[in-house]
Amino acid sequence: MKTYNYSELSKQELLGLLKRPKIDFASIFGTVQPIIDEVEAGGDEAVKKFTGKFDGVDLDDVCFNPMEKEVSLSAEIKDAIDTAFDNIFAFHKAQDQDLLEVETMPGVRCMKVARPIERVGFYVPGGTAVLPSTAMMLTIPAMIAGCSTKVLATPPRKDGSVAPEIIYIAQKAGVDTILKAGGAQAVAAMALGTKSVPKVDKIFGPGNQYVTAAKMILQNSEAQISIDMPAGPSEVLVIADGQAKPAYVAADLLSQAEHGKDSQVVLVATPSFDMNKLEQELESQLQELPRKDIAKEALNHSFILTVNKLEQAFDFSNQYAPEHLIVNVEDAESHAGKIKNAGSVFLGQFTPESVGDYASGTNHTLPTYGYARMYSGVNLAAFQKSVTMQVLNEEGLKNLGPTVEKLAELEELQAHKNAVSIRLKDIQ
Repeated sequence: MKTYNYSELSKQELLGLLKRPKIDFASIFGTVQPIIDEVEAGGDEAVKKFTGKFDGVDLDDVCFNPMEKEVSLSAEIKDAIDTAFDNIFAFHKAQDQDLLEVETMPGVRCMKVARPIERVGFYVPGGTAVLPSTAMMLTIPAMIAGCSTKVLATPPRKDGSVAPEIIYIAQKAGVDTILKAGGAQAVAAMALGTKSVPKVDKIFGPGNQYVTAAKMILQNSEAQISIDMPAGPSEVLVIADGQAKPAYVAADLLSQAEHGKDSQVVLVATPSFDMNKLEQELESQLQELPRKDIAKEALNHSFILTVNKLEQAFDFSNQYAPEHLIVNVEDAESHAGKIKNAGSVFLGQFTPESVGDYASGTNHTLPTYGYARMYSGVNLAAFQKSVTMQVLNEEGLKNLGPTVEKLAELEELQAHKNAVSIRLKDIQ
């Protein structure tokens, strides 16, 4: 990891560190659009074709109802899933807001109520690894929100089946349909609908560049869907001072680096942090990882930034807007107010990013690529839309009506004015 000194960087050099690797979306869009077009024209048969081509799996049926399956899992795995499920449920259930009601003036009441997005789709990556954590992060808030149609797409295993852990979670969360497909073809099937795949209104979940491109294309198409957020490679930024154990910091950096070769790993450290010990820990821990080649490549294009004081560290972090921010400094919680831009924050030496990935209760579907400046991570509200309501009695219309009449007249919208005036005449 290359090291830079914050105080020695020019404004231009600092901006350079904030940049993420460029994604050639123009090329990716060119690959993805024909897949979307073919799924739109061919439906289930197109999904089968691309699943055979990209995953090497010949499907008899593209979908099944998870409630009709029996799953066999060890007690240990069930217990781990159940514990994580309960924590995620508890945190997201607490986000359920009561009716908001305000009397803006006598006789005029305005309300805001939450209503579920009726049809939602979840993309759960698979193939090389089973990701029950992502299945929980997406399906649990949808269940709490009351979404009526829930479709989970995940790449099938080589025998055409879906991992029992995913099916078990789908059953617990009340998922209606599991689509045995991944990639752009799965996103297209959920967005457009097929004979077997219900059409959805919003699609959630992480994926590779082709999945992301498909989501971006389809949200700007006649499919009329929305997506959770744009996404790039996964990333972490760690802020460390002299009290931070280098072994912990190394483990946190490597836990993100093993995601993929394009993962972003950044350390921002004060002078009191033991950098020599960190290098030793990185090397020794790296050698023990099954995915060490991937992690090593990620580290090679990552960097360390040294700062003179923590204010500089938080200033840089807020500009970088990381997906994950680990604050491993003395009295970490006292610095929470300085954090403006981050997907999810992990405060203190005993709070590794891994707990949020799996089971603390917060959601791990988060904005990357600097989008934490304007996007939130997935939460209960992401599965809802707000509906405003208002009710006026006679007093309210008498109080508010003249204001509306005058403004409508100003805008030369006579019918708007008349809608108020005709009522005022009746009650005066």
